[in-house]
Amino acid sequence: MSSAPSPPHVVEDCRGILQILSDGTILRSPNSNYPVPIRDDGTVEWKDTQFDTAQDLHLRLYKPRHRLPTDGPKLPVFYYFHGGGFCIGSCTWSNFHNCCLRLAAELRAIIVAPDYRLAPEHRLPAALDDGAAAVELLRRHAASPDEDPWLAEAADFGRVFISGESAGGNIVHHLAVRYGSAAGRAELEPVRIRGFVMMMPFFGGIQRTRSEAECPKEAFLSLEMNDRYWRLSLPAGATRDHPLANPDGPESSSLEAVEVEPVLVVVAEHDMLRDRDVEYARRLEGWGKRVELVEIKGQQHGFFAVGAWSEPVGELMKVIKRFMDEIGTGSG
Repeated sequence: MSSAPSPPHVVEDCRGILQILSDGTILRSPNSNYPVPIRDDGTVEWKDTQFDTAQDLHLRLYKPRHRLPTDGPKLPVFYYFHGGGFCIGSCTWSNFHNCCLRLAAELRAIIVAPDYRLAPEHRLPAALDDGAAAVELLRRHAASPDEDPWLAEAADFGRVFISGESAGGNIVHHLAVRYGSAAGRAELEPVRIRGFVMMMPFFGGIQRTRSEAECPKEAFLSLEMNDRYWRLSLPAGATRDHPLANPDGPESSSLEAVEVEPVLVVVAEHDMLRDRDVEYARRLEGWGKRVELVEIKGQQHGFFAVGAWSEPVGELMKVIKRFMDEIGTGSG
């Protein structure tokens, strides 16, 4: 008599939010496993809107309150792509919502926080395509201001900044390459991207860096979790040296000839990705790109998303604001 087959069991687990069972079943929770109280003092208003009907993708828009068209110059537009290893996360999560509330209040900017398709249901480059679609939405609004007066009356479409954290930072890299050329800039007219902000960008590679090899198992982003995210999000059969993961890898084209707008790369001192991100910034700088590298001391990966109202994030806000002011003066 044959024994009954064993029930499916978990073979991949991403923070309990995404689980893959041995029979291929994908279990996904819409909620974060580290919810935080929302700190909304009413100084920022926000709303959700759909930007891709085919994929049913939404983004969240934020702007400081009490601004009228007669208040002076319009506000810069600042994109924030959330992290989550391309496998988890949403702009609706309370921790990312807090990030955007603080960004809007302290940068005095319109914040655009898009969602994107997640792996393993949608492997890369799906998220990168969705990032471009979210930026394309702004071009449509700039060309047709009546489509969304809530946005158009306050937004300076000539001062746009694209930022992202972790996986979102990876998206920013690919958008910087896409929109850095003359053809890419023309694609977005009348929108003008002034600069890019990569916060602890999620890059990978087969060869371990020192900060990866020495990463403690209890880190917020551990080596095990890092490899799992890449295993689930890269195209089937690809390694961490795939160009989508490793822009400096043996399979990637050189970025030396690529045009990019100014880039701010933010690293955390105790992040396993620190060394890889530092090398990325230094290589761009060596090729003559305008790159600023800033290290936030005492912090680990994801410190912005985990503690949006912390003192180190206050330091980060000042760095970003200065970067925007230095490269984003004027419009057009």
